[in-house]
Amino acid sequence: MEKISFICSKGSLDMAYPGLIMGNAARMVGIEVNLFFTFWGMDIINKKKMAGLRLATVGNPSMGVPTLVGSIPGMDVFATSQMKKSLEKLDVPDVPEFLDTLCDAGAKMYACALAAEMFELKKENLHEGVEDIITAPEFFEIADGGSIIFI
Repeated sequence: MEKISFICSKGSLDMAYPGLIMGNAARMVGIEVNLFFTFWGMDIINKKKMAGLRLATVGNPSMGVPTLVGSIPGMDVFATSQMKKSLEKLDVPDVPEFLDTLCDAGAKMYACALAAEMFELKKENLHEGVEDIITAPEFFEIADGGSIIFI
């Protein structure tokens, strides 16, 4: 069986979806999938934050919005709302539901031990589908033999 692993390192809404979508697509074609959440990517699996991820409007050149405009209070809320509406029209689930879907499909999810310690997170603070909190070397042992994609 083929294997692919994703390192999810960013916790904004627009950076949460690439790993989730690609991981789901890989599972749909029978590829073994591992997702490793580290640093700000921990927000994707943090029960208190996963449903409230926002689209970054400042420092995001793909937005096509000048930094000054992107920094206007409420701009990130508006942009996030628009992105969520677009995703909903495409029948793309929200982040918590997507994590459930990945777990149901057999994808394995892991949290980074260093990031968990840094953010004072325990396993009970994370999505139920997270297999374990592991170190980077442990992740590389799990990912061995497959491709690794850093997001």
